[in-house]
Amino acid sequence: MTSPPHTPSRAALAVLLCGTFMASLDTAIVNVAGPAIQSDVGVSGAALQLVVSGYALAYAALLITGARLGDDHGHRRLFLAGLAGFTLMSLLAGLAWSTPVLIAARIGQGVAAAAMGPQVMTVIQLQYEGAARMKAMALLATVVSAGVVAGQVLGGLLVDLDLFGASWRPVFLINVPAGLALLAIGPRLLPVTKRPSGRRMDWLGVVLVTDIITLAMVPLVFGHQVGWAWWTWACLAAAVPSALLLVLHLRRVIARGGAPVADVRLLAAPRFGLGMAATTAVMVAYGGFLFTMTLHLQQGLGDSPLRSGLTFVPYALGFAATSLTVPALAAGVQRRLAPLGLAASAAGYAGLGLATHGGAWHDAVALPLLLVAGAGFGAGYSQVITRSIVTVPLAQAHDASGLFNTINMLGFALGVATLGSAFLSAVGAPTPAETGGAFGDVALGCGALSLAAAAFTLLLARAEAGDRTNAEEAAPVMAAA
Repeated sequence: MTSPPHTPSRAALAVLLCGTFMASLDTAIVNVAGPAIQSDVGVSGAALQLVVSGYALAYAALLITGARLGDDHGHRRLFLAGLAGFTLMSLLAGLAWSTPVLIAARIGQGVAAAAMGPQVMTVIQLQYEGAARMKAMALLATVVSAGVVAGQVLGGLLVDLDLFGASWRPVFLINVPAGLALLAIGPRLLPVTKRPSGRRMDWLGVVLVTDIITLAMVPLVFGHQVGWAWWTWACLAAAVPSALLLVLHLRRVIARGGAPVADVRLLAAPRFGLGMAATTAVMVAYGGFLFTMTLHLQQGLGDSPLRSGLTFVPYALGFAATSLTVPALAAGVQRRLAPLGLAASAAGYAGLGLATHGGAWHDAVALPLLLVAGAGFGAGYSQVITRSIVTVPLAQAHDASGLFNTINMLGFALGVATLGSAFLSAVGAPTPAETGGAFGDVALGCGALSLAAAAFTLLLARAEAGDRTNAEEAAPVMAAA
């Protein structure tokens, strides 16, 4: 049974957030290591995309399943099992001797992260109330995003240090001691929570979701390399009937009173649906931006992994500054800053696109724009997550957790696949002019996506205002009754 809501120890929350940080870090840490992996293992551009996005794809495909298994078998048990698997797959990735082994290890990391990740948000939903829950959710959003940004910097540092001549391998091996430490203290610190549904797992829904993601993403990753062969279009076409089958299946399960793999009815709630739309837009931009900017810096401009990673420091600092300070401001101020922040992020991306389009990279221009893009992202992203999820009823906490994490990771993988493929297709030779022009186009696209996210956030604020008005009008009626 689920224990009544209370505030868990800070140490327990720290364990949960450290596991989240590890999973988020691995979303991006391989970006900076990508060129080193290519030269050492000999992977193609498309295979490198799969090394980067295969993790996110497996993570996204199984997150909802992981959330449900946590409800049925215990959130602490699933978190620790996922953490153990993640640590083991990180070791395999660090020791990988070929491209297939590395890709398999990355997919294994994603599967393990899908068992671990959704338990964190669910435990926060179940164990915290009111303002404490808002603060914990904001901290979770900050950790998720900070892990991705920190991955860029840390990845560059580890590759450039070339510890023991291991080149890129420490970017994965660093997870092993951290995972073992968390596994040692986690069983003693984490709360015991469980919400058994008493209903069977929707395995057909799991298969259909995985099938749709595979049919859509594999051709997007490999299409440019194989000249968009017939099978790429066949896969994309086959994803359409699979999606229709999933919709029919979900309706049938709900009509029977069962528990579908995803309760998509949550998306019909204005606040949650708008929040997830904004999340999708910013994560597609984010995934494509990180992947293509790294290739531009290292392959086009010839930067070292360390210099490439350090180039992201203004972005990371801007993000950290706003994501940690904005949640402490008054609620009304936060609501106004969220769309303004995402609009500023759009301006930063667009400015980078215009500055690099067809020319060389100029640090005096690019670094301030990176600061603006990161600060705007931090001001808007965590607020969107917190405000769209915090009102979800406890009974649907696992569904909200699974849907958010799936959308978040799938958006990142989609950005790598689509914007990354557009970049690789446009680059004929790795020269500053070639990669600068291709990256400029991608950055402009990222600006447009962030601007769309700002628009969704404005609509979210309008939905919140409507909810507050309805609550104020209902209060006198309830008092009179």
